[in-house]
Amino acid sequence: MMFDKDTIAVISSPQGQGAISIIRVSGDKTHNAVEKIFRPKLKQKKYSDLKINKNYLGIIQHKDEIIDEVIISKLKKPNSFTGEDMVEIFCHGSTYIQNRIMELLSDRGIRTAKPGEFSLRSYVNGKMDLIQAEGISDLISSNSKASHKLAMNQVRGGVSNEIKKMRDELLNLSSLIELELDFSEEDVEFASRDKFLSLLNNVEEFISELVDSFKYGNAMKDGIPVSIVGSPNVGKSTLLNSILNEDKAITSPISGTTRDIIEDTFNIEGKLFRFIDTAGIRKTEDEIEKIGISRTLESINRSEIILYLIDLTSSDKNIDFEINESNKLKKKYKEKSIMLIFTKADLVKKQIKKTSLKKMLINTKEKKDVTYLKSKIIENLNQNFSNKLIITNSRHYSALSLAKKEINNVKKGLKNNVPSDLLTIDLKQVLYHLGEVTGEVTNEDILSNIFSKFCIGK
Repeated sequence: MMFDKDTIAVISSPQGQGAISIIRVSGDKTHNAVEKIFRPKLKQKKYSDLKINKNYLGIIQHKDEIIDEVIISKLKKPNSFTGEDMVEIFCHGSTYIQNRIMELLSDRGIRTAKPGEFSLRSYVNGKMDLIQAEGISDLISSNSKASHKLAMNQVRGGVSNEIKKMRDELLNLSSLIELELDFSEEDVEFASRDKFLSLLNNVEEFISELVDSFKYGNAMKDGIPVSIVGSPNVGKSTLLNSILNEDKAITSPISGTTRDIIEDTFNIEGKLFRFIDTAGIRKTEDEIEKIGISRTLESINRSEIILYLIDLTSSDKNIDFEINESNKLKKKYKEKSIMLIFTKADLVKKQIKKTSLKKMLINTKEKKDVTYLKSKIIENLNQNFSNKLIITNSRHYSALSLAKKEINNVKKGLKNNVPSDLLTIDLKQVLYHLGEVTGEVTNEDILSNIFSKFCIGK
């Protein structure tokens, strides 16, 4: 992948004033340009005398104009973030100072970097692969302990290393099969078909786990959707307000107050949840309420966890009906966690005999009850991927899904004893799609699309 060899610079700190700002410079002209504007405070020391990988205090100066007292970090290729010569300038956060330093660099032939250009150069120069680069973007935008952990795992190469390992094994096998083509007349088999099938099964299982993890990983990054559902006036809005500790939704003893979904995020034990208050489910002739109920069903469909609320003050017949309705949901959505919650426990005067009702009997206004519910939500969160690799990027999901499809084609070919040359065609497609994920196979348009979404300075 080629890119222009311009030396680039950018203000890496957020816009506006602050105590400290960081200006990054990268490229072949870096040290020559910085030398002309930076004067070290060390006595009788020139910029060229300064050691690599050290920080130095000095003055940014233009002729007789002293612009700022700064600290610089001097880096030499290939031991820098971009793999190029780099300098990071830590100046005071004045907007004038930042812009003045950028002007001085521009006067020396250094252009302003585009969004994500530093990370792009790091990728192109082999300092990181594409998954790690995208992990950096996710790390910057992480807003919970869980999303931070997922992004950090990507940055540290957790997913990359396993995909590369699988790809290398398939590549070696592909080479052996292609070698057989040179000895086709001698009927020689360099790659054991049993070992080949075993490897394909292992790769398919690994890819399937990653593909299946996408839905969970994406939810962890953006907020795990939790729908609060039930009949009208069962306490859904009150529960939402109690969880969020604010009056987000209007509450009223009048049935059908909530006619549209109301949602907000809340962090529980480092995991970001997106709680969704829905319209009460009931038969109605009100057209607006019908729309609200339709959106409730859509919310249930896209949620990972469903809090199904049942009013304990209603009749035994109605309670049994609602329990039956919740069981229908459990059968329909086996992959979802559906929690049955009995509300208005403080208003119940009759004795509760059914042990199933006592399991989650709460007062939605009571803080200790809501705290208990939060702990149960964490317990009911799907933990299938807690100790496994997880993907959160739709690009990875798409490429891995295609790789899985091609693996099935290779397995069918083995089963039907197709010739080696045909096997290698499908196998090369598997390798291609796995390479797409890590960036070993890519094109300029894809890279441009990925890195253009990065923030300025990264």
